[in-house]
Amino acid sequence: LVAYSVAWPDEAWRGYYDDGYLSKFSRSAVIAVSDFVHSGFMESDAVATEHLNVPLVDSCQPKGPRPNIIMVHDESSFDIRQAEGIKVPAGYGSHFKSFDGKERRFLAESNGGPSWFTEYNVLAGLSSRSFGRFAYFVTRIASGRVERGLPLALRRCGYDTISLYPAFGAFMSARAFQLTTGIQHFYDAHDLGAKDVEPDSFFYDKALSLMSQQPPKTPLFAFVYLAANHFPWETKFRPDLMPSWRGPGNEPVIDEYLRRQAISADDYKTFLAALKKKFAGQPFLIVRYGDHQPEFSPHILDPALDEAGIGRKLENYDPRYYATYYAIDAVNFEPVESPTEMDTIDGPYLPLVIQEAAGIPLDPSFEEQKQIMLRCKGMFYACQAGAEARRFNRLLIDAGIIHGL
Repeated sequence: LVAYSVAWPDEAWRGYYDDGYLSKFSRSAVIAVSDFVHSGFMESDAVATEHLNVPLVDSCQPKGPRPNIIMVHDESSFDIRQAEGIKVPAGYGSHFKSFDGKERRFLAESNGGPSWFTEYNVLAGLSSRSFGRFAYFVTRIASGRVERGLPLALRRCGYDTISLYPAFGAFMSARAFQLTTGIQHFYDAHDLGAKDVEPDSFFYDKALSLMSQQPPKTPLFAFVYLAANHFPWETKFRPDLMPSWRGPGNEPVIDEYLRRQAISADDYKTFLAALKKKFAGQPFLIVRYGDHQPEFSPHILDPALDEAGIGRKLENYDPRYYATYYAIDAVNFEPVESPTEMDTIDGPYLPLVIQEAAGIPLDPSFEEQKQIMLRCKGMFYACQAGAEARRFNRLLIDAGIIHGL
């Protein structure tokens, strides 16, 4: 089996063929052992000539007021107009625009399913692709080992940090991972009293309730993880919501997807209005992103391709299959202009964009990552075929921020 795997290496796109289950499973063990021996769980350079200065605790000195920061995980959401021939309702698209009227692209590292890849991106600020074939377990591997991220950076600047999670905290070690990145209070589905899949309004209302308990002079970071637009779309989610909505005439699955997007957009508008009313005068920076495209997106982007053809495009990270959106909004706050607010960014740069927009001084690791972002024009792992990511991982290892990998 080893000799066969070496002589005829398995190609990832063949996994999309509906055959060879036993041989694929057997060969995957050989490939996994080979990858682990070659680079361990995570890719990194063997040595680095530079070094990061580990920041002092509470060494952050913002020049202006620190806004409360809300990061919204918009499940499976992207601008479906990327696909030709899809009918959309009037006004579709405004949900993807920022406070300045611009629509910006967010390049995720997964398509159709593993939201935890993006969770790793936006909390740790690093790439799941650095884990190669082990990426599926990225949050489990990173738990207790990758002590770096947006929540930790904000805590250094005096923020309290909370997370509202729509599943149980043990799922993919979400609780352990998020605590490692600096989340102080993690509320999972059980803690929140969620029953099965809840509409976005459920999590927004819970966030408002938790924010009302916050000391008035202590800024808050809240990670609000939504799930209402999760597959499957063959069944109608909560028919009692938006009963007057009428599908524009696509396949039933796509019309249901659009219906849920409309419900999400309406719930978000209600949430913004509640922020303005309930926390009058308090500054808020709200950043939303689509965690990945829905599982049917490749079939509407390239309807002529078969499963193997789609598999090749996914394996080669065709940006059309990974592009969603990110949007910046504000209440009683003027986001700080920054060159990091690019039209297109790789997912791992979102923590950097948020800190820049909030006017938060960067620690040495994010300052170094900013230089990579500017050099690579918004690309991270894809820049120089992974060389920049490997170098950066080594810097973090040498600084003691990543350990055990």
